Amino acid sequence: MTKLSFTHRFEPATVAGSPPLLLLHGTGGDESDLLPLGRAVSPGSALLSPRGPVPENGMPRFFRRLAEGVFDEADLRRRARELADFIAEAREAYGIAAPVALGFSNGANIAAALLLLHPGVLAGAALLRPMMPLAEPPVPDLTGTPVLMLSGMADPIVPAENAARLAGILGRAGADVAHDIQPAGHGLGQADVTAVQAWMARMVEGERA
Repeated sequence: MTKLSFTHRFEPATVAGSPPLLLLHGTGGDESDLLPLGRAVSPGSALLSPRGPVPENGMPRFFRRLAEGVFDEADLRRRARELADFIAEAREAYGIAAPVALGFSNGANIAAALLLLHPGVLAGAALLRPMMPLAEPPVPDLTGTPVLMLSGMADPIVPAENAARLAGILGRAGADVAHDIQPAGHGLGQADVTAVQAWMARMVEGERA
């Protein structure tokens, strides 16, 4: 494995024209966690899966939090910049296009921060159970950037109004936002997989049109 600034796994594309995926795990996951999900939602895509560099009680995360749902925003901004730099490294090392992020929970939150703080780094994002990462987010130019948000109706961690605010901010920035509410909690189920598969297929068809 090529040595870059993040511990990671990379699987090259097997189908030409498939968008590369950046897989961003939740708290306690690692660089192998979302590989099966990535293969399921976009067969043939290159998969780039970094490990979060911030330990919390021995569990990897992508940035520090002060309490559940309370983020260390200074650390979040620094870690988002480091992740953006890693993506640039990986694109050069592996010869891939700007990736579409597929993030769950903490991974979805760092992906949302990338969209807001570093527009252009991602070609799109599927955010699974995301929260608003910043108290006073910038409104960048995300014109045409496809974003899927999948929230859980019974999610005990993410308040509905918090996720709705994130969808609103991304929409005002020009992103093409689809925000679906799943009959679920914070965990993922087959309905999430099916929703991301369909969204990825529409995105690829749109690029070909």
